[in-house]
Amino acid sequence: MSSLFRTKSIEQSMRDTDEPGHKLRKNLSAFDLTVFGVGVIIGTGIFVLTGQQAARNAGPAIVLSFALAGIVCALAALCYAEFASTVPVAGSAYTFSYATLGQFVAWVIGWDLCLELALGAAVVSRGWSAYLQELFDLPSWLAGDVARPDFGAAFIVLVLSIVAIVGAKLSGRITGVLVIIKLAVVIFVIGLGLFFIKAANYKPFIPAAEPSAKSSGGDAPLLQVLAGITPQHFGWFGVVAAASIVFFAYIGFDVVATTAEETARPQRDVPRGIIGSLIICGVLYMAVSFVVTGMAHYGDLNTAAPLAKAFDLAGQGWAANLISLGAVCGITSVILVLLVGQARVSFAMARDGLLPPVLAKVHPRFGTPWVMSAITGAVVLVLAAFVPLSELSELTSIGTLFAFIVVSIGVVVLRRTRPDLPRGFKAPLVPVLPIVSVLASLWLMLNLPVVTWVRFLIWMAVGLVVYFGYGMRRAKLSAERGEAAPVEST
Repeated sequence: MSSLFRTKSIEQSMRDTDEPGHKLRKNLSAFDLTVFGVGVIIGTGIFVLTGQQAARNAGPAIVLSFALAGIVCALAALCYAEFASTVPVAGSAYTFSYATLGQFVAWVIGWDLCLELALGAAVVSRGWSAYLQELFDLPSWLAGDVARPDFGAAFIVLVLSIVAIVGAKLSGRITGVLVIIKLAVVIFVIGLGLFFIKAANYKPFIPAAEPSAKSSGGDAPLLQVLAGITPQHFGWFGVVAAASIVFFAYIGFDVVATTAEETARPQRDVPRGIIGSLIICGVLYMAVSFVVTGMAHYGDLNTAAPLAKAFDLAGQGWAANLISLGAVCGITSVILVLLVGQARVSFAMARDGLLPPVLAKVHPRFGTPWVMSAITGAVVLVLAAFVPLSELSELTSIGTLFAFIVVSIGVVVLRRTRPDLPRGFKAPLVPVLPIVSVLASLWLMLNLPVVTWVRFLIWMAVGLVVYFGYGMRRAKLSAERGEAAPVEST
């Protein structure tokens, strides 16, 4: 039992990054990290979830939902920035947890991150497919909302998985080009859309609350069920519920932390990439959601391609096609960065022995965790091809929020246990800020549907079986202390 909460020292984590065969190339710059952050944040949140959550939960007040989600993310982002500048090792929240809260918590958060990043990539792949179908008027069985399997989503995951294996630098260059296209489209939407806003579409700004159309309580937010409140859409409960889901759109900054080990000067560049990309994207999210809900009635935006739909309704079909093209290019960068992040988290867990060591193999030519990248691509491909988008996005949000809670707690713990560590960036107002971050994240989690909580708990239960059946006995840290069987040879 003592090994469950044994921490892995920062010094040991840093030494592990130089292990032969497990060493990643350090060739990413501050610009690369900012591109990664913007590349993954601006994507499904703007191009897909904006319209869906406006139609289902928030109405024009989706702007407030994005603001609320952005504030919660900003609190957690400061904690991530401190950790990433102190422990520049692949794995993000998993690595941070191992250094502060122990092996068991590290496993839990690592398993959670696998859920967050893999499902996130699958969500965005389905959004990519919907815009592709809109752009080229593809058959509904081939791509888009109703395709099962979604061949469009499967295709893009396959291509980008290959890119992720070839190298992080190549991924960064491709992402940079796609980000430029994406930002141009977002600015175009805001600029042109302003001319087609109708004030009537903002009335009422926060639609009156109404009972859920579904009789089952499983689709109601957990907080409403616990408090005995009738499941509702819209109203203030709807604004918060939408914030809990569009929160998914901000997860890019924590993906930046997963690439810290491949950054030339992580103490300086990782905090800049995390905080800068979050600020830029938060402003753009609010602007786009304001314009789109002003162009079209929120009830008409319940589609996987709401921006294109808004311009179609405004009689600007040419603009809708241009937006779809930009969305296809822009969302591509999100999928790529999520695939890269997922592979790095699992790679870190395998390098520590919590997963089979073969998963931590680095390609001799490309310097990337190619085995884990290939497996990640295969899993995401299956999910993207068969699972509905809404269910995926809700599970991704709960996984992200849970990671935020653990990281926020970890900052306080590390400040107390290792005040001597050099920190390239220090979060302000510790411990007050991390505590507020924990409470805000928990509040959004409670506003996710009951069925999402059930699926999340099932996933975590499976993770516990894997940990106690394999990871705990094979972990390197325990084996080095004589508490477990030797780690398998790779």
